[in-house]
Amino acid sequence: MDLLQPIYQLYEWHISHKLNPKNMPKHVAIIMDGNRRFSKIKGNIDVITGHEIGTYTLEKVLDWSIDLGIKFVTAYAFSTENFNRSKNEVDGLMSLFNKNFKRIISHEKIHKNEVKVKVIGKIDLLPDEVRESIREAEKSTANYNKRLFTLAIGYNGRLEIVDAIKNIVNEFREGKISIDDIDESLVNKNLYAAELDDPDLIIRTSGEERLSGFLLWQSSYSELYFCDSLWPQLRKIDFLRAMRSYQERERRLGT
Repeated sequence: MDLLQPIYQLYEWHISHKLNPKNMPKHVAIIMDGNRRFSKIKGNIDVITGHEIGTYTLEKVLDWSIDLGIKFVTAYAFSTENFNRSKNEVDGLMSLFNKNFKRIISHEKIHKNEVKVKVIGKIDLLPDEVRESIREAEKSTANYNKRLFTLAIGYNGRLEIVDAIKNIVNEFREGKISIDDIDESLVNKNLYAAELDDPDLIIRTSGEERLSGFLLWQSSYSELYFCDSLWPQLRKIDFLRAMRSYQERERRLGT
């Protein structure tokens, strides 16, 4: 048993009871960084096992978010650039995606808490079996509206904006809109994550301090929180600290 565990639990209790339930971020977005470094540090596990441990961390984060009343959670799982990794790692990740989307179909906590599941990104780049598992997972939660869990897979923030521009140009060519109709609202409607509110808080693990193309349009006024823990090592206390940091800030939209 970790001798520090009782201390961490006491600290978790202390922070959680200091948080204001009325000032929680409505939408938390997460850049899950550090799975590969975690595998290297451990030495005796392969990179796919590191990613798999990271999926358990994501489940815990969803549990914590539900407990705290956070309605939207969006996680950056796989970028378009990640397709350039080794074939072994990409194939392993696709297999992991396939397995976990199939789990969602009958996942007790997902359905008990009425969590709608959505995937955004260049879904057409994914293997057929992964696309089918995504379709089934989304279908199984499509009628829920209490909470939304979004996974960005095959995602690139610049491509999202480019694709939105292409859609708008096509609408203009077809005479469906005029130049004067083009505004922020129309761009929002053409994004992959059209139904999402902009994130109030973006958390990145592993100590890196950049967005890496994540939700570029939507993050204009998001609060940013960078955590040193590698993603598989993220603890509840780390997540609570992010919430505390968010509540201590004075949000000034536009400045």
